[in-house]
Amino acid sequence: MAMNREQRRYLQKQGQLDDEGNPIAQRPDRTNTAPTERVGPGQYVGEVRSELKRVTWPTRSEVINYTIVVAVALIVLTGLIAFLDWAFGSAIFELLRAGGN
Repeated sequence: MAMNREQRRYLQKQGQLDDEGNPIAQRPDRTNTAPTERVGPGQYVGEVRSELKRVTWPTRSEVINYTIVVAVALIVLTGLIAFLDWAFGSAIFELLRAGGN
């Protein structure tokens, strides 16, 4: 594997290469993996409800404003794409019509 100087220095700092640039054989570190702990449905629902209480929900006026912004953007972009489709389609037809003569 070809490495430049920066890559080699970075890997040496991480301890993956020795001083000569040869890879160091390492075992995968399995101590960082947390054991999977299953919880019951009641505890799960309780934790979900407590998390949802911490959420900062938007106000009604914010939701209305965001909806208007999205609708306007959707209408503008749809119009733009329709115009570009019509313009390019017309240009292609004109080119084909001119090439046939």
